[in-house]
Amino acid sequence: MKLQDMPLFFSIPETLFILLMETIITSLFYDNTMRKLGRQGKMKALVTGGAGFIGSHLVERLMGEGVDVRVLDNFSVGSRENLEAVASHIELVEGDVRDYKLMCESMRGIEVVFHQAALCSVAQSVEDPKNTNAVNIGGTLNVLLAARDEGVRRVVYASSCSVYGDTTALTKQETQIPAPASPYAVTKLAGELYCRNFYQLFGLQTFSLRYFNVFGPRQVQDSSYTGVIPRFINTMLRGESPVICGDGKQSRDFVYIDNVVEANLLAMKAKAGFGETYNIACGQRTTVLQLVGYLSALLKVAIQPVYRQPQPGDVRHSKADISKAKAVLGYRPNTDLLVGLERTIELCQNHVRSL
Repeated sequence: MKLQDMPLFFSIPETLFILLMETIITSLFYDNTMRKLGRQGKMKALVTGGAGFIGSHLVERLMGEGVDVRVLDNFSVGSRENLEAVASHIELVEGDVRDYKLMCESMRGIEVVFHQAALCSVAQSVEDPKNTNAVNIGGTLNVLLAARDEGVRRVVYASSCSVYGDTTALTKQETQIPAPASPYAVTKLAGELYCRNFYQLFGLQTFSLRYFNVFGPRQVQDSSYTGVIPRFINTMLRGESPVICGDGKQSRDFVYIDNVVEANLLAMKAKAGFGETYNIACGQRTTVLQLVGYLSALLKVAIQPVYRQPQPGDVRHSKADISKAKAVLGYRPNTDLLVGLERTIELCQNHVRSL
């Protein structure tokens, strides 16, 4: 039987098959970088936006893995409080990713960069597209240039499912043509293209992780740009009605923070799949009305939502195909929605009690 006639290959998309073969071949001839690092000393990583919601969780996990961590943050979005538990064990650089010179200084001696720094609000990008562009595109280009110029081996880039836009396909696959519907989404797509380009031109190992709707402890709770889950939880804890923008039938693929952190570590350790994008989610969709129902049950309250007009730039449905991340990175979403909601509610309740 010829190789192309084997049944296995009929069930795997061609692009995914190529990545799988690349993973297998590279594994056989891998240069033992990770083992060499183990003999020579700890790996050193830089986390931009390391004081933020996702970044601070990533910092803690990296330290748990024995990685020396340097954090760069300008605290425009992130909080020093998020780093209190690890402050004495990390190197902190206070600054902005738009400062190329500072980025170069921050990357000296660094092997892997986790680029989390960004302005992440769709609504804010609609209000001020110029600033979002400067931080998310200009800042990302500076990160990649500095990484190239300082000999960094790998950059893991935080992208977003917003790059898909409001497409007719319910399940989002990396092979779909992007259709960004907001300035924020445009900036995230530009970052992905730069990451691919820097791998192709300069050999900088890049991974673009398309986060879907991430939630969990430390997510900003008191901003007009707060994510829907912490906003709903805190509103319902006060006995007030959650505000739904639209009819509530719009759906999202909510993913707990621990799953996203795990995906970043898998990208750090991966032996192949460079220059590619990967959906990071749970592969399930939940409507906003279902979310309100879950929260009502967990909080043991019966509060009816109120409805407002949809927000500009929002997409109708979002659900991820995570088969590529599973096959190439070994990604598995080990924490499901309900467990994640329980953990997030507990933190929010503790926060309320402390006030």
